[in-house]
Amino acid sequence: MTTTRTILVTGASGGIGSALCSQLSAAGHTVIAASRELDRLTETDATHKIAGDCTSEAGAVALLEAASEAAGGTPFGLAHCLGNTLLTPLHRTRANAWTETMRVNLDSSFYLLHAWINRRLSEKSGGSAVFASSVVARIGVANHEAIAAAKGGLEALVRSAAATYAAQSLRFNLVAPGLTDTPLTAPLLKSDAFRAAATKQYPLPGLQSADDVASAMAWLLSDQSSRITGQVIPVDGGFTSVRPLVK
Repeated sequence: MTTTRTILVTGASGGIGSALCSQLSAAGHTVIAASRELDRLTETDATHKIAGDCTSEAGAVALLEAASEAAGGTPFGLAHCLGNTLLTPLHRTRANAWTETMRVNLDSSFYLLHAWINRRLSEKSGGSAVFASSVVARIGVANHEAIAAAKGGLEALVRSAAATYAAQSLRFNLVAPGLTDTPLTAPLLKSDAFRAAATKQYPLPGLQSADDVASAMAWLLSDQSSRITGQVIPVDGGFTSVRPLVK
């Protein structure tokens, strides 16, 4: 039986974050859903809903304080689902777009992790954190230079934290999804031609759903994965690891 925990989910208004909140709530966990705008969490299934922005040090500290106050203690689990993407070749990537991609994907992870680790160390009772990376951090994909750099940095950050804090029973892992059918990717996938072309990239037919990715994250937060840390779990239909027979 899995022990029920208090878990903070950031980016909870997005497709993956919202799906994760639903799965964790169904499993009996106390879920704190966080988004920059509280009204975007109206349909999110969570015990507590808070607003906050973790893309700065002060914002991340304030978010952890709000989550801890809502739950009556520092969340044992952390699922950082905040992120954006940028599909632009390097020579056309503007400096402000690069900075924004790093701010949302990498800076937010560092600040939130910094605040959460400090609180969990004072609790002296372990913890588990999971982050959303991407297949583009693991294999070269055209026109993804900025987001690949951000997610690659995130993977290095998380692996190093896993090594540093293993003795304190703090676990850190990531999932690396391929193209996932969510509101974020809806503008791309509304084209039948693009959707058909995208699905052909994956050895397993179809695209990833938000629930597919959320399930992997929920498992990494659970007791069933208690001996797993410093790992990246691909949720990509085999995209980064296998090549099917060409027919």
